[in-house]
Amino acid sequence: MAKRKFGLTETERKDLLQAYRRCKDAATRTRYQGVRLYGEGYAVHEIEQITGCSRTSLMEWCRAYQADHSQGLVDKRAGGNRAKLSKLQIEELQQRLHQYTPKEHLGPRASTTDGQFWSVEDLVLVVREQYGVEYQSRTSYTQLLHLCGFSYQKTEKVFKSRSEIKVTDFEEQLEKN
Repeated sequence: MAKRKFGLTETERKDLLQAYRRCKDAATRTRYQGVRLYGEGYAVHEIEQITGCSRTSLMEWCRAYQADHSQGLVDKRAGGNRAKLSKLQIEELQQRLHQYTPKEHLGPRASTTDGQFWSVEDLVLVVREQYGVEYQSRTSYTQLLHLCGFSYQKTEKVFKSRSEIKVTDFEEQLEKN
């Protein structure tokens, strides 16, 4: 078995512990903890159990820490959906959603019968048509609606093909029987 070459000085160990305690981001905290435990001589399988990381990730964290003690372990991920629309595009979308109803903007393709209120399904169509962007999850669209100043409401459960005349006739028929 190869002898571990990675080690921490007492100052580095204290700095990692202090950074771990101050950090609010869970992914970065896990990195601080994993590197500190590895530098203190804990077995890799114990660190894997404690942090939930893989051996490969742990080794990458250690290399990143050696390359840059201060910022090497900070989570730099921006998120997949964040970069899809710019701030300017979001502002433009917000103006569009407040200016027009789904029925005015989408016509008969609006997801609700009256087309008065914006829904996630309507937003999917607008974002795809106007910006050529498609998010992976429904949650991303609800967050985008929230960014545009809308709150989430459950849509009405009415079929688009529902005929009010037929409904009235059916109700009259029920009353007669």
